[in-house]
Amino acid sequence: MRTLVLQHISCEPPGVYEDVLLERGATILRVELDEGEPLPGWNEFDALLAMGGPMSVNDEADQPWLIDEKRLIGEAVRAGIPFFGACLGAQLLAASLGARVYPGPEPEIGLLPVCLTDAAAGDPLFAGLPRELLTFQWHGDTFDLPTGAELLATSPSYPQQAFRWGRTAYGLQFHLELSAQMATEWGDMPAYAKALEQSLGPGSLEKLVEALGRRADELRGHARSIFERWLDLSAAVSQRAPSAPSAYTAKPRLKNL
Repeated sequence: MRTLVLQHISCEPPGVYEDVLLERGATILRVELDEGEPLPGWNEFDALLAMGGPMSVNDEADQPWLIDEKRLIGEAVRAGIPFFGACLGAQLLAASLGARVYPGPEPEIGLLPVCLTDAAAGDPLFAGLPRELLTFQWHGDTFDLPTGAELLATSPSYPQQAFRWGRTAYGLQFHLELSAQMATEWGDMPAYAKALEQSLGPGSLEKLVEALGRRADELRGHARSIFERWLDLSAAVSQRAPSAPSAYTAKPRLKNL
């Protein structure tokens, strides 16, 4: 499976999702958009994976590459290309399908549960998972559901936690893919560390990394289950439906300093 990975900062790689892709023998092209790497045409790929990042999908003035990225995602998903988005990736999917993305009531950070909906019980990816699913959250924006989307997970503060659009486009507001080491790397980023201490207080990074270390295997186990099912579903759909031609072209963007 030829997979395009859209990455928005070096410390937020695909984690266990990439492990699964490599185990399956997938061909991966990783594009780090914040470094000015140009987007290829989406019709060169069998699937798209979009990861998290510190920016908002609405930061087009400061990060103009978001315009091209959202256009690519919207075109690819509407053409039936399988898509899987985590955190910012979920917000990008929502925005690309015409939904509003906006600040939530307050930052949501930490190991927190989401509740799977009744629709999730019959979903190809979420069926059989615990009704209350432990997740790792670190975000301040939320979004409306795109027209035609199915809500799969929710929480009191951020009702839109996971959704499916069409057969193979999924957005997860939360992280399951990361390890304690990845969380430590996030804390080493000055902007991330500052945001964490402002939300959770001094010493919160150490507590968060410790808690994640105790539960990382649980999260990554669910990540593997969900992502392997998505790959199986994507492969089946891709074999039956050849990609539509794309007129999309993107100009390389320079990183905003």
